[in-house]
Amino acid sequence: MASTPQRPVALPDPRSAAVPAEEGDLRGLFGESTALFASMAGPVHLLEAANPAFFTAIGRTAERTGLPLGQLMPELADQGFITLLDRVYRTGQPYIGRNARVLLGEGTQLREAFFDFTYEPRRDVGGNVMGVRMIGVETTQVNHAQRLTAEHRALLEQIARQAPLEEVLEGMAKAIEDLSPGVLVSVLLADDDGLHLRHGAAPSLPAFYNQAIDGIATGDGIGSCGTAAHRRQRVIVSDIATDPFWDDFRDLAERANLAACWSTPILGRDGHLLGTFAMYHRVPRTPVEADLALASVFAGTAALAIERHHAEQARLTAEAGERAARNDLAFLLKASTTLSSDLHYTQTLERLAALCVPALAPLCAVDVVDEGRVRRIATAALTADAQQRLASYRPVYDADDDAVARVLSSGLTESARRTPTGPGPWQDLGVTGYLCVPLTDRGQTFATVTLLATGDHVLDGHTVALAEELARRAATAAANARQYTQRAALARDLQAGLLLPDVPTLPGAELATYYHPAGEGLEIGGDFYDVFPLEDGSWALMLGDVCGRGALAATTTALVRHTARAVASFLPGPEAVVQAVNHALIKRHGSHGTGFVTLIYGHFTPTAAGLEVELVRAGHTLPLHVTEDGTHPLHLDGPLLGVLPGPRLASRRIGLAPGESLVLYTDGITEARNSANELFDEDRLIQALTPPPQRAPAVLDTLTAAVRSFASGREIDDDQAVLVLTATRPGTNT
Repeated sequence: MASTPQRPVALPDPRSAAVPAEEGDLRGLFGESTALFASMAGPVHLLEAANPAFFTAIGRTAERTGLPLGQLMPELADQGFITLLDRVYRTGQPYIGRNARVLLGEGTQLREAFFDFTYEPRRDVGGNVMGVRMIGVETTQVNHAQRLTAEHRALLEQIARQAPLEEVLEGMAKAIEDLSPGVLVSVLLADDDGLHLRHGAAPSLPAFYNQAIDGIATGDGIGSCGTAAHRRQRVIVSDIATDPFWDDFRDLAERANLAACWSTPILGRDGHLLGTFAMYHRVPRTPVEADLALASVFAGTAALAIERHHAEQARLTAEAGERAARNDLAFLLKASTTLSSDLHYTQTLERLAALCVPALAPLCAVDVVDEGRVRRIATAALTADAQQRLASYRPVYDADDDAVARVLSSGLTESARRTPTGPGPWQDLGVTGYLCVPLTDRGQTFATVTLLATGDHVLDGHTVALAEELARRAATAAANARQYTQRAALARDLQAGLLLPDVPTLPGAELATYYHPAGEGLEIGGDFYDVFPLEDGSWALMLGDVCGRGALAATTTALVRHTARAVASFLPGPEAVVQAVNHALIKRHGSHGTGFVTLIYGHFTPTAAGLEVELVRAGHTLPLHVTEDGTHPLHLDGPLLGVLPGPRLASRRIGLAPGESLVLYTDGITEARNSANELFDEDRLIQALTPPPQRAPAVLDTLTAAVRSFASGREIDDDQAVLVLTATRPGTNT
């Protein structure tokens, strides 16, 4: 190979401050193109002249001429280059080679190079070929740069499509090792705290070596990588055998046949440590500029891949957290709905146990304090056998070795990754951990929910937080259910005390009554009725409606009933009794209510013809007289009671023949509404009783059935009360 002298083409110094760092790295990789020249004479291709770039390219430090090229470079013969020179010399035809691969040197000095060159004949004045001239440019670094660019582009594409970080780093390491024969690449990743380095990729290093350095600390003097990570600077160790940084790892490196290590820190855009990029060699070696540039380029690429990975992991973690939060919220919302769907204390706690399995644990038990003892009120399990075994155990309230007893006493959650202390079917159930959470109302723990883990199930912190929130909601629902049950029972008992405990047996008459409170029965209604005997053998009856509901309504109802019962036998008739009731209402204490009352009051006496009835109406709905001819309202005038003293009242007498009925009702009947918001009203009531039934129960059943059908299941918003009095044959007691 020979060439003609040409001016070298020089690129700017990549270390110049005017050149960006990235451009400097690339120029260091691409190198500076230099023209080669050699002139050879005769058929043996005697080297007559060559420029220094030629000798540098072929790896000969001494510029030797006057030797045949085949003797100076014997490696060219087997590669066909001497044959090409022979052909050019013989034919006089030039030869052009593009990116030709040439192996230069021998043994350990052998290197791969690429050249663009031209062989052209040298002629004398007579035109005869006297030799061959070679002009060329080494393209080794350009070729390597092209391969580097292709590999780099492939890595960037992997990063862009979010390939797994392990795949990107492994590919990068192999690409560098292909580009730089003899190099062994290792990438270590920094922990979040930046204090330790973890294995990332090292395809050519021994597995035992990778395992040994996985997790090494960062710090000054801890190998090449630990020191580079600590200093945030490149660390060059050209000879591991003598460098103090490797004192603690020298034997390990010797076992792995490693002699040099150059480590470059991988830093994020904000300067924080992401890892290290190391290039190992099996012989002591100092890096050249191209080595350092290669390390910088790929350290930057690794940083991009790692930051992209961290961003993706953060996104996935955030999405997972958001999904978990949504799932937790959905679970708690469903739980709240389920727990409050029925105001029943026991069923609420049974639902709590069912909600926990399997969502929170494979086993669950709910225990309550009942009259100084612990009662297991609910259990849930994945199998019927496990549930039966769990239900069979009863905690002891004052046992020191029982988790339920301790939580009931302390009001604090208790959790452990072991079986609960104290007796229990733990071995049979395969329990490996437990979580006991208190249910508290107004600072008082009244129950616990115990979750039991089996097998590999773990009751972690997330489960604890979810169980405590669920217990808080369950405690509120259970307390509300218990309070509702107590209030409903109280209202029911008080209401019963304001109505007839039993329907009395009446001479010559049949009686039927109906009462239905509005809403859920938590408050005492304002409707009432009563029937009681008088001293002269007649009977009194009343049906009324107190303004309002609750305790004050109960007080007013009791005042009306007890006043009427107290004075009825001593006053001349219904009108006087109603006046007495009105007087009592006017004189009542303000704390006992001020609401008005509507009332139908009357006396009835059995006769040979049926019943003789005398009625007084005070602002109430019109009573109905049910006869064979139909149902007729009885028109009576009279104002509300409890508003004005001495109201003007009038009584009316009617006779009830056997089979005829007197119907008294409150406005909750006539003001019942259907889905179209229409009132049931008096006309529909009269129509419902046509044709008229002959007995009191039949009249009542017909009336109430008509109201229910009209309302079509719509919730009533007012109390309903009905009293039906039917005359029977003389002498009949019903």
